[in-house]
Formats: sequence, structure tokens, C-alpha cells
Amino acid sequence: MDYVKFGNTGMDVSRLCLGAMGFGDPNSGFHEWVLEEAESMKVIKKALDLGINFFDTANVYSYGASERILGKALNQYANRDEIVVATKLFTTMKKNVPNSGGLSRKEIFHQIDVSLERLGMDYVDLYIIHRWDYKTPIEETMEALHDLVRSGKVRYIGASAMFAWQFSKAQAVADKHGWTKFVSMQNHLNLLYREEEREMLPLCEDQKIAVTPYSPLASGRLTRDWSAQTKRFELDKMAMSKYDTTADQDHIIVARVAEIAERRGVERVQVALAWLLQKEAVVAPIIGATKESHLTNAIPALDLVLTEAEVEFLEEPYVPHKVVGHQ
Repeated sequence: MDYVKFGNTGMDVSRLCLGAMGFGDPNSGFHEWVLEEAESMKVIKKALDLGINFFDTANVYSYGASERILGKALNQYANRDEIVVATKLFTTMKKNVPNSGGLSRKEIFHQIDVSLERLGMDYVDLYIIHRWDYKTPIEETMEALHDLVRSGKVRYIGASAMFAWQFSKAQAVADKHGWTKFVSMQNHLNLLYREEEREMLPLCEDQKIAVTPYSPLASGRLTRDWSAQTKRFELDKMAMSKYDTTADQDHIIVARVAEIAERRGVERVQVALAWLLQKEAVVAPIIGATKESHLTNAIPALDLVLTEAEVEFLEEPYVPHKVVGHQ
């Protein structure tokens, strides 16, 4: 496993991050295809055995079950000082209940406490705002996050899925007041969705912000034949909303990933990840593994270097997409 500094910080992270959205409770009303505790813990243990030290979850994943499972596994199998744990907040956790969701000071202080309780930890290394809150002043959010860092419950803060102007505004507000600034951006980026290349990636490169792309394999679409069916493919409505409208053009890119993989004698997942890892700002793509083989197949991507011609071949069919995931 390779380790790198996390953007402009002194923290070391593995070049692949294990995402925990696929671990939880299929009966929670979040996703039906997630793994339950026993199978989830096997995948987490395998990640640790492979040298992965970076783990990402969120309060909303299976409405807390993901955090509980991830925390149980990490507390059982790892030393806390050797791993990096990230969780997120924003999404409403209780329907039709006031003060549930968003990024108010009240909600931020409440959600960190319940997340830490579920994780069984005293602190998280990275606390991420899952989306931009249009109903709360950014000054209130940034000051509350700063206070969490000062309290010791959070080591660093990050952001996810927003427009570049919003990210810049938040950083400027923090800088103006001497508050803690974001060190990372978790955004939607893969060969099928490249809108982040326009503004967010150049911004992050310039500011040395660690980019940790989510959905690096387009919910598995980049790893298999276009006609292949899986349980997640059939049930994941979130992924359908991201990719179904561009299927006609996306399948051409998927076919080109397969062509390069066959030519190089590697797995398709390795081609898709190598394309991401060669981007300067990308520190660690978030792999939503639900099988041990998903991890073992991904690791060789760290040593795969695509040629300029291969990159151009993969990128050439792409056309602009509707921006998704920012609101």
C-alpha cells in the first residue's frame, strides 16, 4: 500500500479509502442492497490487512448502522492512532422533525456526539459537510466546525459535493475570522462524470486541497459489461439518477475501459482507478467495496500508469453532463 500526505496537512492516508455506505441495515429504509454486520466486518478486516488506513462513512448511511458497524470493526481490528476515520453530516435523520438535518450550530454539535457514540470513538479525524446548506449562514457553520476542532472531537474538516464558488466562499469566511479551513473535497468524479474538472479540481490543485472522489467506479458500471446485472444495479435508485440519463454515451466509455484492460492484461477496475489516481489533486478515491475481491482487485491500480494516448482514448467520447449531487 502507498501512503501520502492528506493535502496540505501532515496526516498520512492510504491511496485508497474504504467507503462504508455499503455496510449497514438493508431494512433501515436507506439502501436494500447493503451488507449486514457479519459480512461487512469481513470486508473491513480485509481492508486493514491490505494496508488501507482511511475509512469513510456518514451519519445517514443506513441511518447510523454504517457508523456502528465500521466503529465496531475498527475498534476490534485496528489501533485508533494508526487509522483515519471520516464521517459526514447534513442529511435529515428524522422526517418531519424540526432541527433535524442541515448545518446549523445546534445540529452540528448534536450530530458529532451521536456519530462518536455510534463509532465508539472519542474523535474523528475528518468531519465532512455532506452538502451545502442553503438555509444556514455559512459563518454559523464554519464557526461551529472550528469549535469542534478546538474541542478535540474533530481533527480536520472537509466538504463534499458543492459548487466551486461555494467552497471558495466557505474558505474565505474561515480565513477572514481565523477559523479552521477545509482540507479536503469529496466530490463526484469518474470517467462517466467529469464536470468537476471544470472548476473544482483546478481550485483544489491550487490550494493543495485533498480530493477524495466518491463513486470512482460509477457504482460499478466501469467494472463490468454494460449488459451485466447485479443486485445493486437493479436496486440502487441513487445511482440510477446519476447515470441512467446518459447511458447511450456512457456505454462507449465503458467499452473503452474494457478494451484497455484487455490490452494491458489488467482488471477494468484498475484502469478506472488509475485514470483517477493520475490526477494531481486526487489523494484517495473512495472504494465502496462489498466483497473482499473488490479490494484485492483494486490494489494493483496503484502501480498502473496509463499512457497519454490511453487517457485520451478514454476521455474522447465524453460530452458535458447535467450537474448532479450538488443540491
